Amino acid sequence: MHKHIPDVTLKTRIRDESVEGENPFRWRDFPVRDEWAGKTIVAFSLPGAFTPTCTNEQCPSYESMYDDFKAAGADEVYCIAVNDAFVMYQWSKHLGLEKVKMLPDGSGDFTRRMGMLINKDHLGFGQRSWRYAMIVKDNVVTDWFEEPGINDTGADEDPYGVSAPDKVLDALKNG
Repeated sequence: MHKHIPDVTLKTRIRDESVEGENPFRWRDFPVRDEWAGKTIVAFSLPGAFTPTCTNEQCPSYESMYDDFKAAGADEVYCIAVNDAFVMYQWSKHLGLEKVKMLPDGSGDFTRRMGMLINKDHLGFGQRSWRYAMIVKDNVVTDWFEEPGINDTGADEDPYGVSAPDKVLDALKNG
């Protein structure tokens, strides 16, 4: 797969000590193409914050392998989920993430344009991302790791294996 990532601006929150009060954060636009231009990015996406596989396996695994990704040439590692900035922040804090960057795709624009937005109404989730990972070089997807079964969106299954960090790392090393 060699396609450009979508030209989408995500709404993030960043800590700013100049902001007074109990919530020292301010909004920051994250224009994905501008931020990733000229860089090698590892990005993975998942159905949602605080869900079992995402919380217990996927995020912690990418976090623990972060330095390996950097050593293999990645400029940064991002987790993208169809959740808002507040949820992504609390989830990151809950997980103790210090390296993987969280990107909230609250409206699902990025995920929809990647062709990965699915309906999980049968679980009460609404629109969410299918689980996948990718290597992006200068805004072009060079390697794609999509879990099987995306067309069976009614299934309760939530496969995880194809998009695991060891497979992505191997492709980055051999790419």
